[in-house]
Amino acid sequence: MKKLLYTFLILFSLSLVVTGCREEKSTEETVEEAIDDVEDGLEDASDEVEDAMDDVEDNIDDTGDDIED
Repeated sequence: MKKLLYTFLILFSLSLVVTGCREEKSTEETVEEAIDDVEDGLEDASDEVEDAMDDVEDNIDDTGDDIED
């Protein structure tokens, strides 16, 4: 019974050491990461909108050329 108790105590101590050594981010770092993620998302969305507009312009030009022919 003692060996079982000692085993649990060792495992519990080990788990405390492992979780206690994690590097935690400050609130400022977390906010900065969130802002960077939003900026990246907006840039990606902007690029996609520009690509879609270019496609629409190309389609309009092609349609205009087909009508002229």
